[in-house]
Amino acid sequence: MAATGHFSTKDRILGAAEELFALHGFTGTSLRQVTSRADVNIAAVNYHFGSKENLVNEVFRRRMDDMSARRLSGLKNALSQHPGELEPILAAFVEPALTLAQDRHGGAAFVRVIARAYAEKNDSLRKFLSDHYGHVLREFARAIADAVPALSKEELYWRLDFLAGALTYAMADFGLIKRPAGVSEAVHRERAARELIRFAAAGFKS
Repeated sequence: MAATGHFSTKDRILGAAEELFALHGFTGTSLRQVTSRADVNIAAVNYHFGSKENLVNEVFRRRMDDMSARRLSGLKNALSQHPGELEPILAAFVEPALTLAQDRHGGAAFVRVIARAYAEKNDSLRKFLSDHYGHVLREFARAIADAVPALSKEELYWRLDFLAGALTYAMADFGLIKRPAGVSEAVHRERAARELIRFAAAGFKS
């Protein structure tokens, strides 16, 4: 029973932190605001996370672990079922991210947190993400390099970087193309994924 209590307290803190980081950014959010929104005391935050920096990292880990696992599983399937084809590799990268953005349990808030991470240039967070999830990008880079052997390593990483930026933009739904009336969120996201994959494939092949 105690373990469940710990889990729910930890999860409440993470949920509150994610919402506040989305609204105010990392530097603009105090631990006091987090404890107030999560309805816990500061000792609980210190017990579970130790520091604000670690709390920021864990907000990302909570979302990124699952997304990374889905990406790598999709990549494995793409390579075994569609060897040498670029689009299935790109789909394995793009689709889990757009699914996350659509998650009803705070997906939209997390997308805003990602945007904050770009804007605030948080070096310790960048290092955390590189250390924990850099291998995912390297797996995709390797697979894309095999599918498009004419690309130099430098060209490959430039284009991967542009794909990641375009994907973040699509996740945030900042775009000019709004969801048409009568089209569900899921169908709109599927269309966004399809168009982004085609766009990216053309970019990698050119």
